[in-house]
Amino acid sequence: MSALASTLPAMRYLSTRSGQAAQPAAFRDILLEGLAPDGGLYWPVQFPQLDRADRAELRRLYELEGYPRLAWAVLSRYIDDIPSDDLLRLCQRAYTADKFGSSEIVPVTQWNGLWLAHLSNGPTAAFKDLAMQLLAELFDYELTRRDQWLTILGATSGDTGSAAEYAMRGKARIQVFMLSPQGRMTPFQRGQMYGLHDPGIVNITVPGAFDDCQDLVKQVNADAAFKTRYHLGAVNSINWARLVAQVVYYVAAWLQVTSHDDEAVSFAVPTGNFGNIISGHIARQMGLPIRQLILATNENNVLAEFFATGLYRVRSSVETVATSSPSMDISKASNFERFVFDLLDRDSATVARLF
Repeated sequence: MSALASTLPAMRYLSTRSGQAAQPAAFRDILLEGLAPDGGLYWPVQFPQLDRADRAELRRLYELEGYPRLAWAVLSRYIDDIPSDDLLRLCQRAYTADKFGSSEIVPVTQWNGLWLAHLSNGPTAAFKDLAMQLLAELFDYELTRRDQWLTILGATSGDTGSAAEYAMRGKARIQVFMLSPQGRMTPFQRGQMYGLHDPGIVNITVPGAFDDCQDLVKQVNADAAFKTRYHLGAVNSINWARLVAQVVYYVAAWLQVTSHDDEAVSFAVPTGNFGNIISGHIARQMGLPIRQLILATNENNVLAEFFATGLYRVRSSVETVATSSPSMDISKASNFERFVFDLLDRDSATVARLF
């Protein structure tokens, strides 16, 4: 085992809406849950830190053994209740050249003075493949260990649905019900989702925008008895495992564009549900040298408006514009609650009141 994964305090998670008032939970306890029982989102009690020596070790592991070993080294700091060798095997199964086109998994190229991290080389050409492929392995591992089954209720504006369905298909212990906004996905995304024939996958269209689908998922999850009876879980980025898997590619991109272990870079991130960019926030909180995280939106600029004015003005589905980038046609970003939790110095009572 790497020194990165040893002698670390036990990693536990709390809800953004109850904080330390509730008993912090371990990773395997929250993996199959999605939302916390109080409707909040799980967040680590503390961020494990990467000092200069740790970053040098990550560089060594990545150069010698590639992306799966890097994923193991980063995730080991957040997942300490899955045996280390098992976690490594899950990472090796998730991140293969067959699935991502090459052993690089996340290659970077230079263009016009900028570096581009290629996150769309997975089975569905979406960055969400990078988290979904691992999430499917984690689910299967934990469900087998418990001898249980799981009902996934998800919401998608396009790419989450197809990435989740391609990752979860054929998993005997998992049934997927995916909600999508009627008429608001691209023909390519509809073809991916509706053309996938698997008895464990059911697609459901909902009149309205993605936010309406997301609200339905949250309402169903708020019914504790129903959630328990039908073993409801989540693949949207409300699930902490989605976010922590995405932290890995920020580290991989940083390693490829820097030459020393203190060199800082900035990331520009197209943003809809705030799930991708908050993984960059997590990486920076850990100590990855990130100068700036630049949030890019389309016409649905609720988040850009907040960072420019301090006002978070959620819009209705009628006000949410249908654009050529439907995965960003979101006016109520779930993961923004996690960011506000940090912004308010983890004042969970205020977060519960606001959200």
